[in-house]
Amino acid sequence: MEYTDPATLSFLRNRRSHPPRMLSGPAPSHDELMALLELAARVPDHGKLEPWRFVVLERAALDRLAPLLAAHAAAQGGDEAAVEKARSAFDSPVIVAVVSAPVESPKVPQWEQFLSSGAVCLELVNAALASGYGAAWLTGPAAQASFAHAHLGVAEGEQVVGLIHIGQRGATPPDRPRPDISSKTTFLK
Repeated sequence: MEYTDPATLSFLRNRRSHPPRMLSGPAPSHDELMALLELAARVPDHGKLEPWRFVVLERAALDRLAPLLAAHAAAQGGDEAAVEKARSAFDSPVIVAVVSAPVESPKVPQWEQFLSSGAVCLELVNAALASGYGAAWLTGPAAQASFAHAHLGVAEGEQVVGLIHIGQRGATPPDRPRPDISSKTTFLK
């Protein structure tokens, strides 16, 4: 190989998400967050359609939305534990909702545009981690269409692909079991 980047390879080999319960404030500043979003947007995007957008949920919005999310979970038939989990889902310093916003295109199918939105989620997590923050990609009841349309400004035809929680890192989370790549790989010759 002509070019290798050992630091990047090490980052990718050792990266891990930080559960929201392990995040604390302060959140990234406005300028830091905008820089992270710029990095997140550097993803495969066939046709240069930019079929995604961001909704940044800052502390005041999270505090306002938490009881609404708990009520939503209760209305969906959630038990007391589910309602409390929903109420605490917005405890992170900042959450970025990545919204799939497909564009009409004769050449690029919507499923491919949706994949680009997923790539944005991972790129935002990785950008936050590489910048020294803790981050995690979650969904849950706040990503459900009924909640997202009513409270996050998600339009018809759009959907929340991920809620990216970002904050100061706590302790390093333990690594989880990783897949046996040889059992997941087929080589065609």
